[in-house]
Amino acid sequence: MTEYVSRHGLSVAAPLAKLIEEQVLLEITPDRFWSGYAALLTDLMPINAELLQKRADLQEKIDAWHDANRAAPFDLASYEAFLRDIGYLQPDPAPFEISTQNVDPEIATLAGPQLVVPVMNARFALNAANARWGSLYDALYGTNAIEGKAKGAGYDEERGAKVIAKARAHLDAVAPLENGSWSDVTEISTTETDTGRALSITVNDVVTNLAKIEQFAGTTDSDNVMLRVNGLLIEVVIDGQSSIGKNDPAHIADIRLESALTAIQDCEDSVAAVDAEDKCVAYANWLGLMKGDLTETVEKGGQTYTRKLNPDIKYTTPNGETIVHPGRALLLVRNVGHLMTTDALLMDGKETPEGMLDAAVTVAAAMHDLAKPEAKNSRTASIYVVKPKMHGPEEAAFADTLYGRVENMLGLPENTVKLGVMDEERRTSANLLACIHAVKNRCVFINTGFLDRTGDEIHTSMRAGPVLPKSEMQSASWFPAYENGNVDAGLAAGMSGKGQIGKGMWAKPDEMAEMLTVKISHPKSGATTAWVPSPTAATLHATHYHQVNVAELQNTLKTRDRASLSALLTPPLLGGRNLSENTIQQELDNSCQSILGYVVRWVDQGIGCSKVPDIHDVALMEDRATLRISAQHLANWLMHGLCSREQIMASFKRMAPKVDAQNAQDTNYRPMAPAFDGIAFNTACDLVFKGAAQPSGYTEPLLHAARRAAKSA
Repeated sequence: MTEYVSRHGLSVAAPLAKLIEEQVLLEITPDRFWSGYAALLTDLMPINAELLQKRADLQEKIDAWHDANRAAPFDLASYEAFLRDIGYLQPDPAPFEISTQNVDPEIATLAGPQLVVPVMNARFALNAANARWGSLYDALYGTNAIEGKAKGAGYDEERGAKVIAKARAHLDAVAPLENGSWSDVTEISTTETDTGRALSITVNDVVTNLAKIEQFAGTTDSDNVMLRVNGLLIEVVIDGQSSIGKNDPAHIADIRLESALTAIQDCEDSVAAVDAEDKCVAYANWLGLMKGDLTETVEKGGQTYTRKLNPDIKYTTPNGETIVHPGRALLLVRNVGHLMTTDALLMDGKETPEGMLDAAVTVAAAMHDLAKPEAKNSRTASIYVVKPKMHGPEEAAFADTLYGRVENMLGLPENTVKLGVMDEERRTSANLLACIHAVKNRCVFINTGFLDRTGDEIHTSMRAGPVLPKSEMQSASWFPAYENGNVDAGLAAGMSGKGQIGKGMWAKPDEMAEMLTVKISHPKSGATTAWVPSPTAATLHATHYHQVNVAELQNTLKTRDRASLSALLTPPLLGGRNLSENTIQQELDNSCQSILGYVVRWVDQGIGCSKVPDIHDVALMEDRATLRISAQHLANWLMHGLCSREQIMASFKRMAPKVDAQNAQDTNYRPMAPAFDGIAFNTACDLVFKGAAQPSGYTEPLLHAARRAAKSA
């Protein structure tokens, strides 16, 4: 049972009160915090409830329209007029540009990878923060970015040679020499000139230089060479004593890339935080990151060591200036959306909005970073929050109000909190410019999240008819309109040079060769960042930003026609097309296996994000967004008679033993078969059979209830 303490009429879980009062609060008293937060809840909870009711009311009207018009061919013009009539579609604001001030360059002007990690896992949180720099040699050697695998337990020289050749070829492509190739460099040094220090590179006894001498950024105290390509640093490590460098003619031991410029520490989709105990873990880890003292003991290869945040790095520019450069990714924190409530803090005996608690506590914790003298997260005295799952401009405006109230309550200057708007709900996509306008004084980030967005696409059009198979969703007309429309709206709102325009996750963490081929499409789309599943993936994805100058590309995209709203609003329906029984069965098995594989870890072990083997045993990064798609998809097909409840249940029971087998090596795993009566299995079924009735198709209400039951048991 949770023990509560009373604070200004609020019942606060005792561990949460202790954490906030003894560790989080820095410049204000507990009395001021709790009185301010109680007033915030009193004023804003009714507005939050009204916004959630509006979601439900709009969905009810859309369902009724589809029910009334399903017999006739789908009429897009009538549908669009209807959406305007009910207020689902709102007029674009007059032309404007965001006016956000004091934005760090990692968000405002640089383009590079972004990590998203569950903040409840301290090791992952630290890894993400430290992923600002990564070894290109290690990333190539340890993944399938280079064909084959290392032979034997030690260093495979043959594979190492392939890695070095590929890394040098990359330098030839993005930081070429005036004459010759990086593969043939025999010496690297610097010389003093009348204008400062200059780079001197010897290739086959001929001294040359960079083709673009401005790409020489400087040298470190250990004589490593710093290059700059499209704003990103590349460190050519010179070490004749290392195992790699001693065998290299120029003693190049490694090529280190500036990789994850930013990282989102996630309190939402990738965690399983269902009570005060869980929330305290999330808040304490975020606090440790902001204070700079978070550590984690790690065992690897039979050795134990302490992982902590990396220090900043220093280098000297050609004109002699010493630069202190971040050694860590700039951190953002993703708060919970407007829907969920928490029993970590009660008002009048009732749960309160979890997103409001996140806002108050994570911003208060970030004040420790503002007070630090060095190794700061934000060098512009800003706090970065990503706000997910908002539906339309009114909810974005409410978020602006919420964080304004938090600033006032904590004594922070106006707009200290910068907001990232997740473009992952259909009503937000259709009104994106208006959403950005609602937070134009603090907006620093928009992105597309295809997974959640697909879940909401299915749920919004649930009663319109059966939707396409999951594998065909990206070929439907709404998808390119969504992806391009996000960039168009960001550029129209003046985000170029002021904020991030982002793209979604690469979901195959072990398929780096494929990622190198495919994910360059994200910077080529005009996006300044895109999500990656690991520090290694961040290093490899960074090479794409060397190849694409996103800022220049954005200037050309500003003049193109905006993506079609009509295409965006066209539901991805099967129409009159019939699917074979085999196709339907494969879809059922695939979705049931995916749902079970994720839900069983979430409910039984509290794992919110992990590599989950799919039906073909390919590891995929799964979180609640992928679950939302599968559950909503099956609920839609069930509603429209493409399959029966009995067929879906048979697939669940057929897939449960497979999932059990995939987790056989996990000593903490509880098998679902043959009883099929555990909390996790029943929750997986509920997500489908009750899916059409879930608010916006979200999985959180059912998952949270199940996880609490599992923890109690």
